[in-house]
Amino acid sequence: MKKYMILTVALIWATALTAEAPPSVTQVDVYYFHFSRRCATCLNVEKVTKESVESLYPDQVRKGEITFKSINLDEDDGEALGKKNGIEGQTLIVICGDKRVDLTDKAFLYANGSSEKLKKEIKSAIEKVQE
Repeated sequence: MKKYMILTVALIWATALTAEAPPSVTQVDVYYFHFSRRCATCLNVEKVTKESVESLYPDQVRKGEITFKSINLDEDDGEALGKKNGIEGQTLIVICGDKRVDLTDKAFLYANGSSEKLKKEIKSAIEKVQE
């Protein structure tokens, strides 16, 4: 009986040591969805967002933990990614796993002339999806 008990404990212990922990979701993607035809504000949303992500999180960007991607909805790949994410028009969104923060309204409000406000909103959104 003692042998079986020791064997059972040993098997449980060995299984626990070799079991993999579930992967943590740490990848943050900042997407700016747009169309081919763009106005000055659309271009500024992209510019300010890209600069903000790169300046706020240089190490994470370099490691690929935080990415900025400009996605053209008029292209096949962009249209597919847009559909996958429920995007139908110009959108600035931060995604980490199943967490999402839509910054579209604030992006278009702050892109021209209030880039520091947009930068703060981007930082806040990234922190929120990482919680």
